[in-house]
Amino acid sequence: MDARRIGEKLKELRGDRTLDEVSKSIGVSISALGMYETGQRIPRDEIKLKIADYYRVGVEKIFFANKHHET
Repeated sequence: MDARRIGEKLKELRGDRTLDEVSKSIGVSISALGMYETGQRIPRDEIKLKIADYYRVGVEKIFFANKHHET
């Protein structure tokens, strides 16, 4: 897993939403979400599921998509 690429994808998905809004919705701290978005941490599996559900995107697309195979 490329933490930096995951972070970029999470920032892209968040769009105009605030860190506060998203962190409250998925049940993590603002600092944790910020670390996910900057590539400093990768969320635990249960948080990955909450993030994917919140953004209505498959877990694979956010966390496991191979950079060389994306369209």
